[in-house]
Amino acid sequence: MSNKDLIIINNEKISQIKNNYHCENIDLKTIPENLDKNFNVTLIARNSKIERSRRLNLEKIELSSNIFGFLFNILKTFKKKEATYLIISITPYTFLSYILLFIFRKKIFVYLRSDGYEEYKAILGFLGPLIYYVMFNVVTFKTNIIKCQERLFTKRKSHTIFPSELNSFWLENFKKPKLDKPRLLYVGRIKVEKGIFSLLKIFDQINDDVELSIVGRDEEKKINNKRINYIGHGYNASELINIYDNHNISVLPSFTEAHPKVVDESLSRLRPVIVFDDIKHIVQNKKGIFVSKRNANSLLETIDFIMKNYSNIQGEMNMNKLPTKQNFIDQFSDILNSN
Repeated sequence: MSNKDLIIINNEKISQIKNNYHCENIDLKTIPENLDKNFNVTLIARNSKIERSRRLNLEKIELSSNIFGFLFNILKTFKKKEATYLIISITPYTFLSYILLFIFRKKIFVYLRSDGYEEYKAILGFLGPLIYYVMFNVVTFKTNIIKCQERLFTKRKSHTIFPSELNSFWLENFKKPKLDKPRLLYVGRIKVEKGIFSLLKIFDQINDDVELSIVGRDEEKKINNKRINYIGHGYNASELINIYDNHNISVLPSFTEAHPKVVDESLSRLRPVIVFDDIKHIVQNKKGIFVSKRNANSLLETIDFIMKNYSNIQGEMNMNKLPTKQNFIDQFSDILNSN
């Protein structure tokens, strides 16, 4: 680890039990933990009363329960005169953090992980994009921008990286899928913008023998459909690999995505992926991703095509060149060190 101080500011919530910290979003674990090998990292985030599933192996974590405590924790880092600040995503908390850092002329990077316009529209309706427009244009005016998808920022020069959780374990010991019936898998947060509630409504209209498994927290929604199963959350990599292998199709129903890591995870296990046309831009040149309309008939047609052509599809998927976790962290470190 170098002596260079890196302050990571994130809107996500972290739970604390004694001296143990846990988060839910895998990015909030991967990025700080791995950058801590190259920098002296301090993570600033929000406090959660709900116990989270992923343990954070990081020494310096500052939590707060409100915006005042959040900004105060940032102010405390100003004693580190040469520190670099990394803001992950643009939210009301990180927007106010940026204003504070800008006033004190700190060195700031902003990492754009998703299309905030679409997310805010899904959450807040027609006012959402307007609110995000104001925050986005202020925060990105003269900041160093890091993005995970070209379309997220095009106004001037920026850095593009490719998020990934893949290591050698994801790319070996492949398991032959069961093809007796479609076994769909959703891995992600149970949030409106992730489209999962839309997918659940579609499944209520399906009478075919199709199963759906969900990896994610289930406290927000209880399901009565017998063909839909929650299988928990917080799995480590080897457990998650086994879950992918026990299904034959992954589905990502999000309304907005930039570079969803779950797609690469599924492709690495040679499991085709279905997305809806809201995020068809993520297909790019990758083999094994199929676009469906957001309705039952179109989804069933897509599933049927995949099941009938499974062997040929897997053959094409072998040609994919997928990003790795190590490449992702190396890219991130080089960018933060280059300015």
